Amino acid sequence: MELKHVIETILFVSSKPLTARDILRILKTTAEQNPDHELAANLAKFSEKEIETQIQQLAAEYEGRGQGFKPVCVAGAWQFATLPEFAPWLRTTLGGAKPRPPRLTQAALETLAIIAYRQPITRAEIEQIRGVNVDAVMQTLLERGLIEVVGRAEVPGKPPLYGTTEEFLQYFGLRSLDDLPGAQHLRKPAQQISQTTTPSSQSHTEKEPALPLTESNKTVQPHNTNTASLPNEPLVANANGPIENPTPNPSQPDEKVPSS
Repeated sequence: MELKHVIETILFVSSKPLTARDILRILKTTAEQNPDHELAANLAKFSEKEIETQIQQLAAEYEGRGQGFKPVCVAGAWQFATLPEFAPWLRTTLGGAKPRPPRLTQAALETLAIIAYRQPITRAEIEQIRGVNVDAVMQTLLERGLIEVVGRAEVPGKPPLYGTTEEFLQYFGLRSLDDLPGAQHLRKPAQQISQTTTPSSQSHTEKEPALPLTESNKTVQPHNTNTASLPNEPLVANANGPIENPTPNPSQPDEKVPSS
């Protein structure tokens, strides 16, 4: 594996243009986080000037291949972009596509993890586990099509039960709910599903793990390796080439319920 190939991969998945200094910082950080990785240690020894030279060589190679995209320099930084002559097909392909919605907040990801592992589940049960009001978060997840009402609990008032949707599986790149990490021991027991109780009579107060905050990438790189978590959000390519991997801010506060 050459430095050029590593640079190519970094530029391909980056959501923003990167300078040679940015890439050098990534190489050094990778070496620090993987002290036993010999290649990572060797790549971190390259200079900023050498990295810039490698990027320019990479750009020249793409130019000679005649491909539909290539590395381009934007304000001193590099990113992958499609060539202008392919714009008509890209407009047709993406013309009807809706803009990618904003990233899910940490509060939304934590709530979604609880629903994914404990479904079907009522809003009150979710609030008992999280310890905060989830009205605004639930509304966001419903609007994004990641959860839906799947039934009614057999308790007074018959509150709606929530579960995940096919959109949820697509969003996180899962074939089925069976692909959830640790799903077998985190998912609600069958007898608890058939006899849903009110939050006041529910015996467990276990707090569910949050979704991974670093990507992974994928591919799965949990925020806390001691707890199970959902896969990172999927890589999403845009028309200009860069690929974005959403990374929620763990310090972001819970969403607040809008005042009526």
